[in-house]
Order: sequence, then C-alpha cells, then structure tokens
Amino acid sequence: MTMNRRDALKSVMVMMGGTMIGATAIMTGCTPENQIEGLDFDPDDIAFLDELGDTIIPETDTPGAKAAGIGSFMVMMVKDTYDADSQKAFVDGVNKLGKDFKSANGKAFVGAPAEERLAFLNGMYEEYKSSGDKREPQVINMLKDLTVLGYFSSEIGATQALNYIEVPGRFDPCIPYNGERNYAIS
Repeated sequence: MTMNRRDALKSVMVMMGGTMIGATAIMTGCTPENQIEGLDFDPDDIAFLDELGDTIIPETDTPGAKAAGIGSFMVMMVKDTYDADSQKAFVDGVNKLGKDFKSANGKAFVGAPAEERLAFLNGMYEEYKSSGDKREPQVINMLKDLTVLGYFSSEIGATQALNYIEVPGRFDPCIPYNGERNYAIS
C-alpha cells in the first residue's frame, strides 16, 4: 500500500478542524469558483518559497522543508485551493516579505544567514499577533500552514520526520512513549 498524499491532506485538514485557508477546497475536492486567471510562479518564486519553508522547518537530523519540495507544494495549493482574494493576499504578502527583508537587512532573503531569516519571520509573526486584526489572511500564517501541511504530508516528512508504518496492525490505545517520533497519518 502506498501513501496517498490527497488522503493524507484530508486527514490533516480534519485534524486541524478545517481552519487553514483553502480547507474547503481540500475537504470537498472542489476548486473555488473565483480564482485569478493565469496565476503563475516562476522558478525564482519557487526557490524563494523553498527558502521560506526551509526557514520554518530547517534541516536537522532529518531533511528540511526544501528537500520535500515545499515551494512547489505551496504553488500547487495556492493555485488549486485558494480563492482570488487569498491568492492575491498570498502573492502580495510574499512579495512584500521579500522587499521588507531586503530593506531591513540590505540583502535578499535567499542566501541570507538562517538566523537572520528566522528572526525576521518571527518578528513578522509577533507583529501579526499583536496587531489584533485577525480578519484578513496574513501571509505569515499562510506560509506556516502550508509548510507544516506540505512537509508532514510529503514522503520525507511522513517517513523520516514521523514514524510511518504502512500497515500498522492492531489498535493499541496505550503504548509507552519513549521519546520516539510521532506516527504519520496514513
């Protein structure tokens, strides 16, 4: 039995309570009716999204988000599951993020030290939390949601960052925890 990514995404969305932007499209399988026509991302955009994802889930003893192809995953999710307003918010937010980072640090996000990138994203998140404006989708939350969803539903995330048992066998509700990794959803 192979891992079915679409089923894994649906399972993760159910666990998250459908709170992620684009959750309706994932859970129902229907593409939103109002989307931006011709929305496209070039290889530089995907590389930038890879770096953003890798800052959120960096390589440690397991591969990071970039190794899981998180940039391509984000592009697919934004194009397929976001409505026009969310697509615009994502694209505008990512573009603003890149410009703001460059003006604050004097260099591009891609190629900057990981500590600077992480400090910048953490600052964005703290600013979002303290703003009190929870009505509009904020790009930092979109990036976090997409990175976590994409990474842990990828083969790398499910088999190397989590314990993946293709056929788990019997149900055992009480097993001792010895510090091992969590189990992947299959």
